[in-house]
Amino acid sequence: MGKRWVASRGVAPGDKPRAEGAVRHVATDLLQASGGRSHGLKATVSGVPPTRRKPPRPTVVCFVRHGTTATTGKVLPGRARGLHLSDQGRDEASRAGEALAAMSVSAVYASPLERARETASAISRCVGKPVVVERGLIECDFGTWTGEALAQLSKLPEWQTVQRVPSSFRFPGGESFVDLQARLAETVGRLCKAHPGEVVVAVSHADCIKVALASALGVPLDLFQRIAVAPCSISTVVYSSEGPTVLAMGATGAPTAGLPSTQERSK
Repeated sequence: MGKRWVASRGVAPGDKPRAEGAVRHVATDLLQASGGRSHGLKATVSGVPPTRRKPPRPTVVCFVRHGTTATTGKVLPGRARGLHLSDQGRDEASRAGEALAAMSVSAVYASPLERARETASAISRCVGKPVVVERGLIECDFGTWTGEALAQLSKLPEWQTVQRVPSSFRFPGGESFVDLQARLAETVGRLCKAHPGEVVVAVSHADCIKVALASALGVPLDLFQRIAVAPCSISTVVYSSEGPTVLAMGATGAPTAGLPSTQERSK
């Protein structure tokens, strides 16, 4: 479907996903707004107002799809081991790392599969943070479909269910899309809890990122296939106490350049 871009301010259809100014303002506003709202004080019998609990500071999660491999667009590799980035994929990963270097990244997480870890390593070198393997970011378990050619799978009657009603489908001997969605929600929740007020990178896989974006957008699971994320594209979501805000989808530049530093966000 091509690159898609979502932002809360001034991003016109057709603009390149480097609309840094508009996205910068949105991210800055959201990050600085945390903890600054007044909820009012309720009177008590003793006249002492109750203690107000500040909401957790928002977390910025940059989802990055791994770079191109020899089988990208041809085979459903799933969780098969031994699949590495191609030369093109390594170049893509380096460019993603350069883009993310403009941000104050606090942590880099990656799926345990080689293609994701290699992508994360390139990003790690640019942002100066070690790679932490996070199993919750692993590819969907495609069961007996793992390793099959996409051209052959697309001829199966079940393929239409995968594309049109994925919420009702479980891969033979593998994971369902409902399970995948729940896994990603739990994983993102843990990352946000561990990094309030910080920017983290999460290197994962196409379906995982698309499902996470659909959840953030409030899009029904059955429509998540309408989202496209290219290899090494960056999709940025701010998770706050008021709910997620999608700043960018499938960007190839620095989607949130100009974010406040970690010190500023912790105030």
